[in-house]
Amino acid sequence: MSAEPQQLEVVAWTAEGAPRPRAVRLPADPFDGRVHKTAMYDAVKMYLANQRQGNAMTKTRSFVSGGNQKPWRQKGTGRARQGSTRAPNWPGGGKVFGPIPRDYRFELPKKVRRLARSSALNARAQEGALHVIEPLAFDAPKTKRVAELLSKMGQLGEKVLILTAGHSPNVVLSARNIPDVRVLRYGDASAYDVLRASRVLVEEPALGTLESGAEVTVEIPEARKARKAKRAKQAQKAEAAAAAEGAHKPAKKKAAKKAAARKTAPKTEKKPAAKKPAAKKTTKAKAAKPKKKS
Repeated sequence: MSAEPQQLEVVAWTAEGAPRPRAVRLPADPFDGRVHKTAMYDAVKMYLANQRQGNAMTKTRSFVSGGNQKPWRQKGTGRARQGSTRAPNWPGGGKVFGPIPRDYRFELPKKVRRLARSSALNARAQEGALHVIEPLAFDAPKTKRVAELLSKMGQLGEKVLILTAGHSPNVVLSARNIPDVRVLRYGDASAYDVLRASRVLVEEPALGTLESGAEVTVEIPEARKARKAKRAKQAQKAEAAAAAEGAHKPAKKKAAKKAAARKTAPKTEKKPAAKKPAAKKTTKAKAAKPKKKS
C-alpha cells in the first residue's frame, strides 16, 4: 500500500507583513512531502550547464602560425631531432588537449523536471522557509513598500523569491532594486530558482483555495534582533575573557615548569666547604753580594 501524502502547513502573512493567527495547509499537488535529491541535483546541473557559453578555446600546433620547416637538419648536429618550432615542447608552441568551443547543453525529461520542482518546494516547506502571503496589489512601483514588507517579516537581507499568481509588473519593478530579491510567476519558477532562494513567498491565489491549519505563534523580528544582539554581547564577553586568560597563560606555564623542574630534580646533600690550608710564611735569606775585588 502506498503511503498517504504528508499534509504540510506553513505560516501565512497579510499583505502588510503581519502574521496570521492560523497556518494554512498546502495542496497535495505538488506539496506531497516527497523530496527526490537526485532529481534536484540533475535539474540544477542542467540549468547551470545550459547557462555556459562554451566558447573557451586554445590553439593547438595546427593553429599556431610558423614552424613550417625543420629548425635544423635531422642528423649531424648533436642535438635532438626537431620537426617544428611550434611543437608543444617549444616556447610559443601549441597547447596539448586544450579546450575547444563546444555545447554543454542537455535536456531532462519533463517528468524529471516536474519532480525536481515539486521536491524543491517540498524541501523549502519542510524547512519552514516557504510562506504564503496575500496578493500584493501595488498601484504603482514602490521599492519602499517591498522593503518594509520584508523588514516586518524579518527577511530583509536574505535571498528571497516572490512567486506571484500572475503577471505583476508593479511588483517586479518594486523589488528589482533590492539585492537578492527576485520576482517570478509561480508557474515559471524552476527547481534552481527555488533552491537558490533561502526564503520563498508564494501568493495565496497561486496555490488555489487553502484550508486553515493549526494556530501558530510567529516570533516578532524585533525580539529576534534583541536575541541576536544579546548573543553577540555574550560572544564578545567570552572572547575578551579568553584573550585575558591567554595573556596570563605564558606566566602560568613558566611557573608550572619551574615547579615541575624543582620536584623532578634529584636532591643532593650539601657538603661543608673544605678549608684551605693556611699558607706558610717563609723568609728568604738575602743572598750576600760578592765583594768587588779591588
